[in-house]
Amino acid sequence: MPDFKKKYLKFVKKQEFIGEKFQDKQKQLKYFYLPFCKKIFELYKFKNRPLVIGLSGGQGSGKSTISQILKIIFHSYFNLNVVCFSIDDFYKTALERRKMSSSVHPLFLTRGVPGTHDCKMLYNVLRALLKKNFKRVRIPKFDKSIDDRFKFQYWQKILKKPDIIILEGWCVGAKPQKLKELKKPINILEKHEDTKLTWRKKVNNELKTSYKKIYDLIDKKIYLKVPNFKYVLKWRLLQEKS
Repeated sequence: MPDFKKKYLKFVKKQEFIGEKFQDKQKQLKYFYLPFCKKIFELYKFKNRPLVIGLSGGQGSGKSTISQILKIIFHSYFNLNVVCFSIDDFYKTALERRKMSSSVHPLFLTRGVPGTHDCKMLYNVLRALLKKNFKRVRIPKFDKSIDDRFKFQYWQKILKKPDIIILEGWCVGAKPQKLKELKKPINILEKHEDTKLTWRKKVNNELKTSYKKIYDLIDKKIYLKVPNFKYVLKWRLLQEKS
């Protein structure tokens, strides 16, 4: 058995997916992961430079797991150096969000939506990873248990120039809405907490500007579509138990 397949099977055996059998994971390798990675490899050879892959999907859809699977295949089968990280690691600090909640809107205290990430830091990290004259890069890590960033000493160290960069997160690649779509609240939260649509318009404007600058660096996007919303809760609960 090829080395990359052994590593893949060893990894996926540890993962739990609702209603999925081990045989399904073997088929996924043959019919999805390998063909997809081969296409990316061909694009990598054609462009002759590092590629940025954007991976998005709902909570519990498997973004982190699939990122690691792609990393195994790219490294073990194609001999490529891969760097994976989440947009979640670039959340603004608790202090920065408190200031934003006071100056812009109270809902920005809660991390998650566009506007609560440090886009300048993320953009600079991506540009540093893509530089021809590569130098060591540090990628932040966010500790959700304390709702704040880890100390610098615990950040991810990238010592070697990457061939493939995988950026994952639920809003990676998201596009802004048109102004005519921002006329009224669309849910209970907005109806009660954002009556003037200040929060929502700020989120939308962030997608138009700071986030677009980042997403323009992405070469290929992958979107993991959840069958329906009830699976978001099921898969999220499964993640919390593991």
